[in-house]
Amino acid sequence: MKILIIGGDAAGMSAAMQIVRNSSGHEITVLEKGGVYSYGQCGLPYVISGKIESTDRLIARTPSTFKKKYGIDARVFHEAQNVDIENKMVSGINHSNGDTFSLPYDRLLIATGVSSVIPEWEGVTLPGIFSLKTIPDAKAIMDYLEKDINNVTVIGGGYIGLEMAESFAELGKKVTIIERNEQLAKIFDTDMAELIHEEAVKQNIVLKMGESVEAFGGSDHVESVKTDKGEYETDLVLVAVGVKPNTSFLERTGIKTSVNGAIQINAYMQTSIEDIYAAGDCATQYHRVKEKDDHVPLGTHANKQGQIAGLNMVDVHKTFKGIVGTSIIKFFDLTLGRTGLSEKEANMLNIPCGSVTITATDIAGYYPDDEKMKLKLVYHKETLKVLGGQIIGGNGVDKRIDVLATAIFHSMTTDELLDLDLAYAPPYNGVWDPVQQAARRVK
Repeated sequence: MKILIIGGDAAGMSAAMQIVRNSSGHEITVLEKGGVYSYGQCGLPYVISGKIESTDRLIARTPSTFKKKYGIDARVFHEAQNVDIENKMVSGINHSNGDTFSLPYDRLLIATGVSSVIPEWEGVTLPGIFSLKTIPDAKAIMDYLEKDINNVTVIGGGYIGLEMAESFAELGKKVTIIERNEQLAKIFDTDMAELIHEEAVKQNIVLKMGESVEAFGGSDHVESVKTDKGEYETDLVLVAVGVKPNTSFLERTGIKTSVNGAIQINAYMQTSIEDIYAAGDCATQYHRVKEKDDHVPLGTHANKQGQIAGLNMVDVHKTFKGIVGTSIIKFFDLTLGRTGLSEKEANMLNIPCGSVTITATDIAGYYPDDEKMKLKLVYHKETLKVLGGQIIGGNGVDKRIDVLATAIFHSMTTDELLDLDLAYAPPYNGVWDPVQQAARRVK
């Protein structure tokens, strides 16, 4: 069977490896638009800050490894531009030499990921304005930082914006975040986001909230950012206002798309067209709490969906069980974790909900060096089912968010949280874990 995969990163290569490990006799070809395979995109901010010494550390396997060790025809700089569903052909261009190509397939996986959204602001093409999605993006930013860069502006207060604000600050730059909304990290409720704002100010990050970028100033490089409320000098700009699925080349195929233009798939990773599968950031993910398709592009989902797609493509049937919206990031001295629905999301979905917010410590309060965390538990008012959780603090946030994510995945109630047998010893926890402390306050 001729198996063709478009996209050589998390989802695509997870699928390819599952095909190799669970079946044989197939001709596997992977088309990657760029020159790098199978790398950890989430590590890029830490390469820029110097915490990770090189982008080479992020690469799991090279194209030559896939070819020599696993027999996968891993091609670089091959951009797929058209899918002929009637004749089962994919055509495009080889950017290394300018030649066109056309390849047949029996089964096709689309794993093209997402690209950074760059609005058409005046002056947006000036040197010194960047986005961050790929290793070449990171290298371009690091090269530009070799210049006399003092003032850095980050546009967007989401996860990438926050991580990069920290990275630039750690390099000694004066950092300004411009966010069109009134809060950073809008996936958190406003009362929780206050802690993120306080941490930003504590770390000397200048916040320009409720401002919309309109243009950039400068002649041969960026020198200022113009918003609807002012103009600010800058030496470098990072645009982090969102991402969009790389699916425009599929517009005439009849493949159905859904949220944000992501490819609509079922639990087997199948699209609306027979023998065409999709996985990862370019595809939808079923949200178990919302009970509908969503688009939450994260490496965790991409790897899982890729694995499941690969198995189904060789008739080893397995389903993707869905997501609950779990994520976590480091922002200076804070860890920001969330899972399930925020109170704001639950209200938008007309779900009758209540919430409990507490301040607790990561370990026993009498044990040295305990650290505080703020925990918000969102629950269904009628069934007491756990709907979501948000935790911001120092140590121990990750453990509690994973407990809540597991509880939400299995539709547990707040009463059932109290029944959990969680680990306890003074250096690690109190007798009542913070998650259970919050659950006890539910009325």
